[in-house]
Amino acid sequence: MAGLFSKIFGGKSKDSNVQALVKTTLEDLIKVGGFELDFDVQSEKDDQGEILNIEVSGADEDLMKDREGQLIDAFQLFVQRVVQHNFAEDKTKITLDCGGYREESSQALLQMADKLKEQALEKGKSVYVRALPPKDRKIVHQHLASDDRVRSRSVGEGLFKKIKIYPAKQAGKTDDHASAADE
Repeated sequence: MAGLFSKIFGGKSKDSNVQALVKTTLEDLIKVGGFELDFDVQSEKDDQGEILNIEVSGADEDLMKDREGQLIDAFQLFVQRVVQHNFAEDKTKITLDCGGYREESSQALLQMADKLKEQALEKGKSVYVRALPPKDRKIVHQHLASDDRVRSRSVGEGLFKKIKIYPAKQAGKTDDHASAADE
């Protein structure tokens, strides 16, 4: 176990490249955690650098997806921190998924945002989305930005904030929602 945490808190890894480090780190996590999982690492490039897409599969997939994918997020964060510790100048982005969980989760967020957007437009009042982590708020804000009838903003303190969805003031338009006032 000490060997696994030393990848972040100890000396540098002997792995010569990021992809090799990611693979050994995941192998260690799976072994130490006693998981029945396999993984596949695919590399792609974008305008900001390299992206390593990791797909995890196996008998413990349901465990990875449980509790809103917290274990998926934890694995991804741990691997990202190991890479940052060992290759400080490297800008490789790590994305980890299990059985399409991230796409399913994003679709559910978008459906919820659409439902609440319609409520805000019908009532002419603000509605609120439950407290969400930053990555989920970003998905909702980006989706709602494509509809100029509504606006959204994060409200609250700390890491988990609510999203306020409210009708946009549409001066000069003869739309039913033009006179909707913000709370």
